[in-house]
Amino acid sequence: MTKTEYFPTVVGQERAKRKLSYLLDNWKSSNIMDNLMFVAPRGCGKTMLATLLATAMKTIKSNKIGRIVNCASIKNLNQFINGTIIPYVHDKDCTILLDEASELPRDVEMALLTILNPNSENRNVFSYEDYTINFDFRRQTFLLATTEAHKVFHALMDRLNRVDLEEYKSDHLAEIISRNLVNAKFEPDVLEEISTVLRGNARQAQRMANQIRNHLIKKKSKKFTRKDWEWMQYNLGIRPLGLNENEILCLRALGEKKASSLTCISAKLGMSKEVIQRDIELYLQKLNLMEVSTDGRSITPSGQKYLKRHVKTSK
Repeated sequence: MTKTEYFPTVVGQERAKRKLSYLLDNWKSSNIMDNLMFVAPRGCGKTMLATLLATAMKTIKSNKIGRIVNCASIKNLNQFINGTIIPYVHDKDCTILLDEASELPRDVEMALLTILNPNSENRNVFSYEDYTINFDFRRQTFLLATTEAHKVFHALMDRLNRVDLEEYKSDHLAEIISRNLVNAKFEPDVLEEISTVLRGNARQAQRMANQIRNHLIKKKSKKFTRKDWEWMQYNLGIRPLGLNENEILCLRALGEKKASSLTCISAKLGMSKEVIQRDIELYLQKLNLMEVSTDGRSITPSGQKYLKRHVKTSK
């Protein structure tokens, strides 16, 4: 079977694209698409890929309409039924994307357990107040997306075919920048160096491409050199590996003693424990610049090396 390329603009994510292409090819024959859950770290393109899937379905079968709903805007089941299901789903051919699915209210999650329950007939009936709503998965497809899969009710997750996206590697991020700046010429190795500060985030790669474009327009040149990159780093405050100022402060605090408690770090930084745990520490641990053990939080040899280099070059 010849593989159809449905996502030519998407860099990387080969496993996810292969899975979605397979599902699309089967859907063209069977008219049945699995209801899907897209899971990915922030900025890795889950909403984009889900939207491209909905667009491909609409292109293949022109009667398919699509709608994106941010789940944070759904307050309760009544709003969901009357604001989304009745006007956009009931008795229609459609693809609905429920973005930020971890924000779904519990009563909506409970309703979706019935609505999306897989069965041999590929259809379900849901009753709400005066409505009896038929869901036919030959006509309707639900796509959900989230960064925080652990917050989605486990029974709802079980009803969906999960599509996991990978964090972007440096070469993919470099390619994203290059694709967005087709007329730009980069000095050797500069593009690769730029990719190391983007924190594995495709959205940051897009933002960086925009910054470089503006820089080149001001410079009135198509060539981006190492000096250009150094000038951008200086003016935008870009640190090696893309660390932000709070992460640098955390590393400095950790470097003051062998091990520190979360309470101690919180007091030194003047930030809540939750902010430190859910934001500042995550990237530092991922890069092996710090570690958390039974003795507390401590800087690693890599973190000490980074900190010395940062202090030495700080301006």
